[in-house]
Amino acid sequence: MLEIKISDKLKDVCPQITLGCIQANVNVKTSSEDLLKEIEKYSEKLSEIISLEEVSSLERINDAREVYKKLGKAPSKYRVSSEALIRRILQKKGLYKINNIVEINNLISIKSDFSVGSYNVKNIKSPICLTVGEEGQKYKGIGKDLINIENLPVLCDEISTFGSPTSDSERAMITSSVEEIIMCIYSFSGKDEVQNYLDEAKDLLIKYADASNIYMNIID
Repeated sequence: MLEIKISDKLKDVCPQITLGCIQANVNVKTSSEDLLKEIEKYSEKLSEIISLEEVSSLERINDAREVYKKLGKAPSKYRVSSEALIRRILQKKGLYKINNIVEINNLISIKSDFSVGSYNVKNIKSPICLTVGEEGQKYKGIGKDLINIENLPVLCDEISTFGSPTSDSERAMITSSVEEIIMCIYSFSGKDEVQNYLDEAKDLLIKYADASNIYMNIID
């Protein structure tokens, strides 16, 4: 499994920060109807139990927002991906349909309120560190222009930064040619339930992406 650590710089701001990781060989393909129905069903449930005004006060999302404030990043401008996804659902915009890995990633995120990112292992050079973006740092976001990642929590390898709880870079994005992924659950709320969602991610990856050679790890 890829070597991953969390920097002291980030731990100083958020001592309870935790990263849950699952690495596996997968078959990337168009999402099945069953997977899309799972997402649709949970999206309907969300619309019934929470309002748009309540999203930012959900405990795990609020914890992330508080860390962003401490880092000097406006959490309403640089929303964590879990908040952004749930807001899309409540605004009746629906989630983008990309491929089975991205859909599994997003399903875990909207169920847990944790931001989740999935990355192409082939395009990452270990070791990896979850740290804080440096002054002036930017990268090309997926489907976006350059993202200012200064003072954002970011994943960095020997090459450069490639992911964050807000938006990931194109370098390690999941495309149809990807054979091995690492899926990361970002928790600013400690270890509570991270393992449960890793287990659920494992089940979904086996069911919908023919996952094999599966390794899981929790870093804190």
